[in-house]
Amino acid sequence: MTDLQLTCRACGARSLEPVLSLGDQPLANALVHPENLAGPEDFYPLELVVCPECSTAQITVSVPPEQLFREYLYFSSFAQTVVDHNRALAQRVVRERSLGTNELVVEVASNDGYLLQSYLAAGVPVLGIEPAENVAAVARERGIETISAFFGMELAEKLRASDVEADVLHAHNVMAHVPAIDDFISGLAHLLAPDGVLIVETPYVRELVEKLEFDTIYHEHLFYYSATSISRLFGRHALTIVDIERVPIHGGTLRVWAARSDGSRQPSARTQALLAEEDAIGLPRVPYYQDFSNRVNGLLTRLSELLFGLQQEGATIAAYGAAAKGAVMLNALGPAGRVPEWVADRNPAKQALHMPGTRQPVRPPDRILADMPDYLLINTWNFLDEIMEQESEYRARGGRFIVPVPEPRIL
Repeated sequence: MTDLQLTCRACGARSLEPVLSLGDQPLANALVHPENLAGPEDFYPLELVVCPECSTAQITVSVPPEQLFREYLYFSSFAQTVVDHNRALAQRVVRERSLGTNELVVEVASNDGYLLQSYLAAGVPVLGIEPAENVAAVARERGIETISAFFGMELAEKLRASDVEADVLHAHNVMAHVPAIDDFISGLAHLLAPDGVLIVETPYVRELVEKLEFDTIYHEHLFYYSATSISRLFGRHALTIVDIERVPIHGGTLRVWAARSDGSRQPSARTQALLAEEDAIGLPRVPYYQDFSNRVNGLLTRLSELLFGLQQEGATIAAYGAAAKGAVMLNALGPAGRVPEWVADRNPAKQALHMPGTRQPVRPPDRILADMPDYLLINTWNFLDEIMEQESEYRARGGRFIVPVPEPRIL
């Protein structure tokens, strides 16, 4: 059962302005098992709206978290770019905060331990919180203590009652997923040590709009944040943003450093400058989004024409990346989304399954050189450099890459 949201999940305002409709889409990570190919799939409206009161962009339909996350096929460690990015961050935090055996680092939505393993290697105690039991099991195999639960105030209170508090608290790529966002942020504030630091990473809605990254919109991602909307959200929970960085991972991400509001910690000059910049370009207001839908539809038309044109010329086309954004891209393309004959992915848990909606089989990357399709549509364009390096031999043999956003192009 889904929930159609008619009020803002973040602030409760009752006026939500429509921005973009991607039609009815399957759950982007619900890959289809071969024995279920003859059966139906569930499709849900995928529509982006924005709140004129708090500036939070969000989708209109909520699928229960238990349906989305209890059994999960995304393992962060299969993307070396993600591992390297987070190793560098952990090493920086250890160095800058002089962390040792007396401090505790906690990550909410800790996945397979991709981040916490770097703290553990530095001798810093860690605790992961990950609702997907199959993913948490991998983290435990790496020696990372992990609680399998959804995070909120109830769990935060239980942990504090057991004298657990976070000197460093990470929440990466999770704020977008949480329907009860006020309860979630309250829990973060409660679990954070008085002098602790909260580090949040979340995709930047500005990048989504300006670079047409519409395929980051899917049912797991309920929210799409700006510095302005995060500042307003955190402010309601006595958290102060002390610094914000723009980092390139995942097509453009905000890294937010926050602390308890006690009057002594003020936003950095960089934070103030970004908030002022957002205001200057109109990002906190609805008109900023007004032509997004037309620009996305134009991109999809051009990409469809490219794929159909190559197919009519007799070219063979496969795709790379059975990730959520790939499912959104293929389904948004309509009939053109079925042009790629199969999809390569490094994650063994996805191999031998089929893409949701469009039903292409998912195969291991070694099939690329074995089959030598003329073109690879890069669904996971956010890892383009990593994929091109991995598939350098494919390119050397004459294979070409199709990159879909921000404008379809062939490399």
